[in-house]
Amino acid sequence: MTENKKNNSENPIYTLQKKLEKELSPKRYNHTLGVMYTAAALAMRHDPSVMEQAMTAGLLHDCAKGIPYQEQYRLCMEHQIPLSEVEEKNHALLHAKLGEWMAKNKYNLKDEKILHAIKVHTTGCPDMSLLEKIIYISDYIEPGRNKAHHLPEIRTLSFQNIDLAVEKIAFDVLSYLKKQNGPTDELTIATWEWYHHKNKEIY
Repeated sequence: MTENKKNNSENPIYTLQKKLEKELSPKRYNHTLGVMYTAAALAMRHDPSVMEQAMTAGLLHDCAKGIPYQEQYRLCMEHQIPLSEVEEKNHALLHAKLGEWMAKNKYNLKDEKILHAIKVHTTGCPDMSLLEKIIYISDYIEPGRNKAHHLPEIRTLSFQNIDLAVEKIAFDVLSYLKKQNGPTDELTIATWEWYHHKNKEIY
């Protein structure tokens, strides 16, 4: 075994990456890698000390996404994961809380900061940590994304002013859901309101 291969095999990020490659669909795995590398880039820009946490959270943020909705719901009930009324109606939200549980219980992740970043990566939350903001943003702007409004602007803003990027993403998500007449999670609303007021006070 070469020194490089030996080092890779002992790297927890690499080990987790190879495990997820076997468990996710090719499309989901490519998205996962996109989030991981985007999270690493944002961490290097804003605080390199959180880069390993950001890469780990990026890898695991969608670890429950490939499970069919009915099975996601069953697992949430089985493991007593509390769900809001909107989460029960909006299939796209369940995987975040279930993913937090899976990261802890299937992938043996103990870092509570990473676990919470996984939990809130779809809705955000008021007063997020830098790690949480990085995962929330990375999931939205990773290179494979191409349908959301204002992506070029938000991609640039994410490396310039991360709080303004969070506000812009939350606003665009709310606007999209309103147009679709879809249920809106209260945390998404609270995220936009918190960052809107914070940014208005500063700028």
